Amino acid sequence: MERGEPPERRRIGDGGLRRWLPRSLGARTALVLILGLALVQAAGLTIHALDRVGLQRIVQAREISARAFGAWRAALLSPSDRRAALLADLDLPPGLSVELDEHPAVHGPRRPPPPEVIRMFRLDILGLGPPRMRPREFRVAENGQDGFLASLRLPDGEWLNLSVALPPPRPWHSENFLLAFLAMTLAAAGLIVWAVVRLMRPVRVLAEAADRLGRDVNAPPLDESGPSEVATAAHAFNTMAERIRRFVADRTQMLAAIGHDLRTPITRLRLRAEFLDDDEQRRKMLADLDEMEAMIAATLAFARDDAAAEPAAPVDLAALCRTVLDEEADAHPDAVEHIAYAGPERLTVRARPVALKRAIANLVRNALAYGGSARIALSPPEGGTVRLVVEDDGPGIPESELENVFAPFRRLEASRNRETGGTGLGLPIARNILRAHGGDVVLRNRRDGQGGLSALVTLPA
Repeated sequence: MERGEPPERRRIGDGGLRRWLPRSLGARTALVLILGLALVQAAGLTIHALDRVGLQRIVQAREISARAFGAWRAALLSPSDRRAALLADLDLPPGLSVELDEHPAVHGPRRPPPPEVIRMFRLDILGLGPPRMRPREFRVAENGQDGFLASLRLPDGEWLNLSVALPPPRPWHSENFLLAFLAMTLAAAGLIVWAVVRLMRPVRVLAEAADRLGRDVNAPPLDESGPSEVATAAHAFNTMAERIRRFVADRTQMLAAIGHDLRTPITRLRLRAEFLDDDEQRRKMLADLDEMEAMIAATLAFARDDAAAEPAAPVDLAALCRTVLDEEADAHPDAVEHIAYAGPERLTVRARPVALKRAIANLVRNALAYGGSARIALSPPEGGTVRLVVEDDGPGIPESELENVFAPFRRLEASRNRETGGTGLGLPIARNILRAHGGDVVLRNRRDGQGGLSALVTLPA
């Protein structure tokens, strides 16, 4: 980053890079390994190509120099009248041309070839042969980066002009080599993907087990076999799950014992209240005792969370919603006109029937108690999710309290008072049950101009 670059620009760049990266750890690992493999393969291919080009140039230079000396020897030893025909019949390699002329091709001051060209074509051995094989005059000049021009004077005064230029290199002698290289790279990439998928499987299994544990504290333990790291992680997870189960069991047992012990003094107080002479005081005391018993029963039900113990089975959610509304209509005859259902006739989901009915009933009772109406709107599955909405016509609740009301014993005195009944556990119990099914429930105030509260329930299809 350049000095003085604003942080907003840096964040935008980082976000753009993250947007192109895969989201899963396995995909990112496979991507890094495949890119690393591609870089290593490209580097190896480049080294091989450069080595092949260098070797090819040396071989070509040796062949051209040998043929050039052969042409000079043939021209030197042949009669002058047959020289041209003999040179025309020579099989010359690509990059070498030979011609006879009365004038040298190299004339005037010309730049000599570079030392590496002289060494490559072994031009220095021309003056090392026997005197009769040496040219009367030898001129050489640069001809491109990898070639040269040479003019050798024969004893009778003719010049043998050589033009040398290395042909373009061919790094790949055969197309099959590149096909084999590509096939090898694809096979290695496939092996990387397969290995990453296998290595990431324990992580996926651990995530699924954690999700099951969040919905069902009595979920079966993980298999502790496999590599040592995987077995250690599975053992630690199973130990944690066992501690959570033990903690929940201890809490439930403690609350059950408290509830059992409280029922005895409540019963004694109820008997004593029956002997009060003041009817008004007796009625208030019995009402308080009934409320205490209801609170104890609701607290124990919330602590036990019986939804996790009930087996799951296919349930007609549409029929279950109509049953809940019919039961509430029977219990509240004066609110029949404000109870309604809208949705499909049948909609089957896999759920725990009793627990799911209890959750929906809690939402409907909440709507009737505080909104004066309850309307259920059930939608067909979309994107693997079923949506169910429970609406009322009440005053709604403040936006800041939409999530707080799911806390146990949370009551909003501004719109919900103790005269209407309830213990503040209906919504928490409903959310616990729905989350145990892999769904959820959220509250929101209606914005259709009529006021009221809307409870949106989502369940897996």
